[in-house]
Amino acid sequence: LGASGDLAKKKTFPALFGLFLHGHIAPTTRIIGYARTKMDRPDFLKRISQHIKNTTTPKVKTMLDQFLDQCTYVSGVYDQDSGFQALEKELQRVEKEAKTADRLFYMALPPSVFIPVANGLKKNCYTLKGINRLIVEKPFGMDLESSRTLSKALGALYREDEIYRIDHYLGKEMVKNIMILRFTNQIFGSCWDRDHISNVQITFKEKIGTEGRGGYFDEFGIMRDVMQNHLFQILSLIAMESPASLNAEDIRNAKVDVLRQIPPVVESEVLLGQYGKSEDGSLPSYLDDETVPKGSKTATFAAAAFHINNPRWEGVPFVLKCGKALDQQKVEIRIQFKDMGSNLFQKDVAARNELVIRVQPEEAVYLKMTQKLPGLGMETVMSELDLSYASRFTNLSVPDAYENLILDAIMGEQSNFVRSDELDEAWRIFTPVLHKIDRGQVPVEVYPYGSRGPKQLADFVGRFGFERHLQAYSWPETSQAAVASASSAAASADSKL
Repeated sequence: LGASGDLAKKKTFPALFGLFLHGHIAPTTRIIGYARTKMDRPDFLKRISQHIKNTTTPKVKTMLDQFLDQCTYVSGVYDQDSGFQALEKELQRVEKEAKTADRLFYMALPPSVFIPVANGLKKNCYTLKGINRLIVEKPFGMDLESSRTLSKALGALYREDEIYRIDHYLGKEMVKNIMILRFTNQIFGSCWDRDHISNVQITFKEKIGTEGRGGYFDEFGIMRDVMQNHLFQILSLIAMESPASLNAEDIRNAKVDVLRQIPPVVESEVLLGQYGKSEDGSLPSYLDDETVPKGSKTATFAAAAFHINNPRWEGVPFVLKCGKALDQQKVEIRIQFKDMGSNLFQKDVAARNELVIRVQPEEAVYLKMTQKLPGLGMETVMSELDLSYASRFTNLSVPDAYENLILDAIMGEQSNFVRSDELDEAWRIFTPVLHKIDRGQVPVEVYPYGSRGPKQLADFVGRFGFERHLQAYSWPETSQAAVASASSAAASADSKL
């Protein structure tokens, strides 16, 4: 559903083809696009294939042709039975051809039509001969009340085990790696608590602004668009207790348990910003976007502190930061450990240890530590234990998040999807301050396009224990040339074995 939209052509269909290319979607599977746009099948196939990459080799070209043979299109509206009845006819036709009756409905749609579409599908396209599953894209409401209204409406139509609320960050490789890192390594498991950790920083940065999409963004703002869902999913995985098992419900129970111990975020622990023109005036402000309402106070940057009232995390602030039009593009988790208790070395010599998980780009795990600088003296230098995926796993590719999650939905694996009570708890934590923001009761500071964010940011994170060491330091960057060189060297070494 929504097969003519940006999400479908840029994410959903490339992910479906990726799964097909690697044998995770069977030749008997049929993929039906449904949208209001009037177009014939050749136009539809051209539209959905334009963002599928790396199709130059004969094998991939052949596979793409086979994949497109499995795709058809039905045009129809979202609020009338006639369109869904036409879809049902096409479903019955392809099911007879493919000899299968399981149906997975993917709503790549704006939230305003979730309920009409869910109703139309249940009334006209719900099969009694096989499995029904419904994937719902975010945003799941605007606040606690609207989220509960949406959950109640969907719950009246579909069982909870049929609903897959997708947050694509749960499909990202390094987010999925958090549980492995935590619960299989003794060195981390033994120090993952308030006695050893000073603070946790979870950061989302985009270099671009709204780029003409401000009309949609302005309705939600950065806190609803990124923090309440993507970053809070990461927080719950970092902070949760070990689940009873790898069963989906046990994992989601552990996430809900930790969210229940977080009080609502307070206004005094929130920092908001909106990007203005760049310092040289060459890049536009948020308000220069013609799709943004005149004089909008919507935040394009937000930082907020969260506290978990349980024995493991009492007194450890979790600071979440997200913003557009910033100095770099990255998503990372930075766990800063406490200072060493010994006074043998001064703080300006021995920096705090930090575990950094780079979610994107250039997936990596770093453990920052202090070392002796080689030489005759006792000078120190900040260094790192470095696991950069591009140089370490040269013969493996990192799958797209949507590939991971669509495959999970096909297989009926729900651990990486958001359960209704988890959604409820997240909205409970955010709703009071969101309502204050909507009423203009939280100040919004203008920051330059291309900067690190509002000028108060350094003081803000400092309030919650974060310390930036005085020694100059930059994370090692893995260039594409270095990756290509490493891959070539690995291939050469393999050929000699």
